[in-house]
Parts: sequence; C-alpha cells; structure tokens
Amino acid sequence: MASVQEALTQLLTVEGAMCAALVDSGSGMLLGSAGSGLDLELAAAGNTEVVRAKLKTMKSLGLQDSIDDILITLGSQYHIIRPVAQKEGLFLYLVLDKQRSNLALARRKCAEVEKLVTI
Repeated sequence: MASVQEALTQLLTVEGAMCAALVDSGSGMLLGSAGSGLDLELAAAGNTEVVRAKLKTMKSLGLQDSIDDILITLGSQYHIIRPVAQKEGLFLYLVLDKQRSNLALARRKCAEVEKLVTI
C-alpha cells in the first residue's frame, strides 16, 4: 500500500504527466496533489461536478455499473479521472501533455495506482 503522496508521485512517472491529485468527490476538496501546470484546487472542484453528473446520469438510465475512468481530451492535454474502487467518494485525477504521453499506458498506471491508495 502507498500513502497518498507516494501514489501521486507514482502517477507522475507516466511519460507526459504534468500533475495529479486525489480528490474527495463529496466535498470537492484535494486530499493530495503533485506536479504543476494547473490550479489543482479549482480542477478538483470542477471535476467533482463531472463525476457527480456522470453518476446521476447513470442512475437515471438505470445502469447498474461503475465508472472505470472518465477521459477528457483537450487540444493539448488528456485529463483522466479514475474513481478509487475501494474508497467510495474518492477519485484520482491525472493531467497529461497530449504530445508526450501514451494514453493507454497512462490509463493502466492509473488503474495500478488506484489499488495502492491508502487513506
């Protein structure tokens, strides 16, 4: 198991990683952050709304499933939101430079690190 900071540091080893965070989707608050390039407190609050909206839509549709990850593709960045399965209400957030990253490897690393988070 890894501490929050250790887990986020591992996420930053992904090629093209800019910053990472662990967020409480109940409050939108950062529980930990690493890297630079974005206002992670603002990003945490905004992406909490993304997670809430997706969960609400899934419920409205009667989908009995869980979110593996949410990918937001921008012109120059990828943003990966990965709910932490063993800690309901938490999600990992990883920002990647689109030109320098491999999305498949980044998603795989998020899945690995998600299993290591202890809080």
